[in-house]
Amino acid sequence: MKRAFVDTGAWYALLDKNDPDHAGVVDAFNAYRGRLVTSNYVFDEAVTLARYKLGWDVARRLGTELREQRVARLERVTANDEAAAWTLFNQYRDKRYSFTDCTSFALVQRLALPVCLAVDADFRTFGLHCLPSLS
Repeated sequence: MKRAFVDTGAWYALLDKNDPDHAGVVDAFNAYRGRLVTSNYVFDEAVTLARYKLGWDVARRLGTELREQRVARLERVTANDEAAAWTLFNQYRDKRYSFTDCTSFALVQRLALPVCLAVDADFRTFGLHCLPSLS
């Protein structure tokens, strides 16, 4: 049973019905329902982004769903993941990868996750298989 990693942008697009990637993300979420994984770093980014753009109620609801692992398994970034992320961050200085992106890349590699639900082009640039397909 294939699992999929969920990045911040996908969480946001799922919540915001006006986001141009909303429909594609909903389809991807439905395809991987029950097999989703996200990280504590992505939790931080997604709840903060939802708070600023969609309001406190939406952010609290997302945070509660994630903390209680109702929609995705919340995987903690380990010290080894952080070390690998720091190596990636330094290795790819020509890219605009955030440190959080690098922690996600390290976690995806550690867990051997074959798919990422991501609308962030950086995940594709890094070479990860991502859904939804973007135009």
